[in-house]
Amino acid sequence: MSIGHALLGLLEAGPRHGYDLKRAFDERFGQDRPLHYGQVYSTMSRLLKNGLVEVDGVESGGGPERKRYAITDAGITDVERWLARPEKPEPYLQSTLYTKVVLALLTGRSAAELLDGQRAEHLRLMRILTDRKRGGDLAHQLICDHALFHLEADLRWLELTAARLDQLASEVRA
Repeated sequence: MSIGHALLGLLEAGPRHGYDLKRAFDERFGQDRPLHYGQVYSTMSRLLKNGLVEVDGVESGGGPERKRYAITDAGITDVERWLARPEKPEPYLQSTLYTKVVLALLTGRSAAELLDGQRAEHLRLMRILTDRKRGGDLAHQLICDHALFHLEADLRWLELTAARLDQLASEVRA
């Protein structure tokens, strides 16, 4: 995910302080991986340097000065370009899981046990996501569905690989 573009998009609603941007990001996108404050401020510094945001005001209080950031016209154009550009599909041709299966076969370990353990872990995470989906709003349900669909695809691959394990073993050991 482009943190910079997400923060720019959030600024289109109006100027915000770094703290407010972090909170808005975490509410919308960071349920499992909230942003660190340092990441927000380093990103804002880069966006400022690149002319995509400007300082809309500075407030002094009991602590350090608080800058309020606003998106510039160049920032709006950058977000528009980013939104219009399709994301590159990830083909997963260098899968860690595939590598583990092949190495298990090459080293005489049980690839079937590895696949069973991975299947159990996928199902465990699917149950968690399904529970989270039930209690969430539409946006949260959609992100959970996205993750669940990927996990379902992985499960199909696990089943296919388990069914072809003997053939794969003979090919990788040849």
